[in-house]
Amino acid sequence: MLKEIVARVGQGFRTSSYPDVPPTLPERFRGKPRISSDPCPEGCSACLRACPTAAVEAGKGTAAIDLGKCLFCGACAEACPQGSIQLTREHRMAAARRDDIWIRSEDASRIASALNHAAQRIFGRSLRLRQVSAGGCAACEADLNVLGTIAWDIGRFGIEFVASPRHADGIVVTGPVTENMALALRKTWDATPEPKIVIAVGACAISGGPFAGNAEVRDGAIGSVPVDLFVPGCPPHPFTILDGMLRMLGRISEPGQRR
Repeated sequence: MLKEIVARVGQGFRTSSYPDVPPTLPERFRGKPRISSDPCPEGCSACLRACPTAAVEAGKGTAAIDLGKCLFCGACAEACPQGSIQLTREHRMAAARRDDIWIRSEDASRIASALNHAAQRIFGRSLRLRQVSAGGCAACEADLNVLGTIAWDIGRFGIEFVASPRHADGIVVTGPVTENMALALRKTWDATPEPKIVIAVGACAISGGPFAGNAEVRDGAIGSVPVDLFVPGCPPHPFTILDGMLRMLGRISEPGQRR
């Protein structure tokens, strides 16, 4: 036991200082796409053809990307002949409205906004969540689990995952909501006491991801339960999830500005 204590002391402080300090992300991290305002060559649809989930659509002379469908595979950026699409290292992508997670050249997508004052008063300092894996592959689930480790320690923000929806303030949905999980998701929602919130984490939970249109899935949570926060990614980085939750609760506004 003494050896374990000595080793732990030697490790020093391991918890991230986010949001007071911007996160350190790996070089290979693929974050929010950026689209150039330069017009696309006439007749070019290389990015549309390359996208495996139809997340890229033709905009006003340029492309537009639906982050709710995007797998962040980078195929559109690789296919673009003039480099108009780039994946940045921006991790802040969660938003309160489905329409706000579109990327267009002429405007920026909106990051998550705070709940109304009454909801902030109820959830702002203590939020208990029940996670529902509605047919997920375990990637989004793994990153949610990471938030409870020493590196992120979401408990310091008053956010915790609980075993029962009856003890929860809301639910976190992952996966495309398969037909076999649709009833379980609805029952979990019904068992959660009012007032309550829903967070859709990952492309599958937002739109069905690569499984969209399949007869065995519901194409995400929004068709089964009302969603208050959309967190794009496949899977989303833990910092993307944490940032969205804190902004939804009104705990931060801009990087380095904690409330």
